[in-house]
Amino acid sequence: MDITIIGGGEVGRCYADSLGDAGHRILGICDTRPSETLKQYCEARGIPLHDDLGPWLGQAQVVISAVFGSVALETCARALPYMADGALYADFTTASPQDMRAAAELAEGDNVVFADVAITGAISLGKGKTPLLCAGHGAPEIETLMRGAGAPIQQVGTQAGDAATLKLLRSVYTKGCEALAVECLVAAEAKGLREDLYRVLQDIEQQSLRVFLEMLVRTHVVHARRRLAEVREATRQLERDGLSPRVMPGVAALFERTADALDGTEDASSVASSLRWLEQLARRE
Repeated sequence: MDITIIGGGEVGRCYADSLGDAGHRILGICDTRPSETLKQYCEARGIPLHDDLGPWLGQAQVVISAVFGSVALETCARALPYMADGALYADFTTASPQDMRAAAELAEGDNVVFADVAITGAISLGKGKTPLLCAGHGAPEIETLMRGAGAPIQQVGTQAGDAATLKLLRSVYTKGCEALAVECLVAAEAKGLREDLYRVLQDIEQQSLRVFLEMLVRTHVVHARRRLAEVREATRQLERDGLSPRVMPGVAALFERTADALDGTEDASSVASSLRWLEQLARRE
């Protein structure tokens, strides 16, 4: 396929390499403020370097956007009029889900197929093997293209913006775990108990992540009041050790919200019913 890339940073260069190595032709890279690194990269590989969008985009079957998320929608709007009918516009940026959906609507109006692509790892480490999520009408096409270039990619959701949304939801979990790990391991190390902590946490590894998460949600509704006392005691332990916890006060606030709302009418018979009740509780605020 003939491919053009908008944005010559690390992401753009990474996929120019992997797609070029897979036998596709990189027609050009566009960057309004090309770095010396990009200039040398394009010169070494014989790839035309453009400093603005233009009619030359019409030669591409696929246009990959790898710009900053803050300018992704604007970039898409400027690129679409130059693209050929039926071409694929794949947004690999960190644009918000709302901007992804807006870009997809613009693309449909210009008879261009749109794909929302979310990068769920560090390009600097994984390079072209970094896991990807994709959504939108162009998801099947970009999945085929990227799999052929060796990238692990999966279609998610039903519309553009779903891949970006899932990336952010993943961040809620992973960044939350990161914060908990920092707070917990700092305390364990200070007490000389880090290795022991690893051992007493091993039971968690005996079940799948899905089973563990759903168990937490379902039993949270039932046991929030009792567990709140444990959360408060754990927080006091950190404070007694001279630490200033930041995560645990937030944990306590969530448990308090649940505990205060319990009145015997909540349905915790299943994960779905528990989540419905908890969602209503979260929306009240």
